[in-house]
Amino acid sequence: MRRALHDNGLSLVLGALFLLSIGGQLLTGERSYNAEQRAHGEPTLSLGAYVRTGHFVESVFENWESEFLQMGLLVVLTATLRQRGAPDSKKLHRGEPVDADPRRARRAPGAPWPVRRGGWVLAVYEHSLSIALLLLFLLSFALHAYGGARECTAEQLAHGEAGTTMLGYLGTARFWFESFQNWQSEFFSVAMLTLLSIVLRQRGSPQSKPVASPHGLTGEPDHAPESPPRRSGARSSRRGRGRRAAS
Repeated sequence: MRRALHDNGLSLVLGALFLLSIGGQLLTGERSYNAEQRAHGEPTLSLGAYVRTGHFVESVFENWESEFLQMGLLVVLTATLRQRGAPDSKKLHRGEPVDADPRRARRAPGAPWPVRRGGWVLAVYEHSLSIALLLLFLLSFALHAYGGARECTAEQLAHGEAGTTMLGYLGTARFWFESFQNWQSEFFSVAMLTLLSIVLRQRGSPQSKPVASPHGLTGEPDHAPESPPRRSGARSSRRGRGRRAAS
């Protein structure tokens, strides 16, 4: 058990933080929604009913959409673009192990099944990370539009107006405003992390360069910076000479 916690600590902590966050969003969202309902003299909803509303679905997936877009583009862009001094960038003027052709490693011990299989399976697998993130983005994009259309329709019906369809909602300024306000924050935060990591450090984090590395170091260092030699030997030799002189 202890070994499993040690080996999977990052995913376990992130998963726990996700559950706490979405639980908090659900509880506070239900209270906010019901407060608006009461203010307009309309019936309130239970927590289980609120989960199925457009209000909750839209609020969740408009954020997921931007996250998967940001991560997918980061994976694709870092495969071809460089940033001098950034630890997440590839080296400026030479290849990296991630550029190696997996077809030359079909018989390597521990190679994943798609590598051993080759052909179209490998062709898909060697881009599977960006493909998965793209599909998750498209799914979140669609659910954002679905939830937004339901929420917009509920508001329109409350005002005696006709509702809207999912495709109709995709053409509204409201939908794209919600998308762009999330996209810009994701791109800005990634750009800031990339630029700040050039000159700032976080000891122990793989997202940072080693603290003693020069600002111009790009990508992962080939080896850890060496510590300056200790002088304990010199001190002991001087003490030894002092003892011999005294004798």
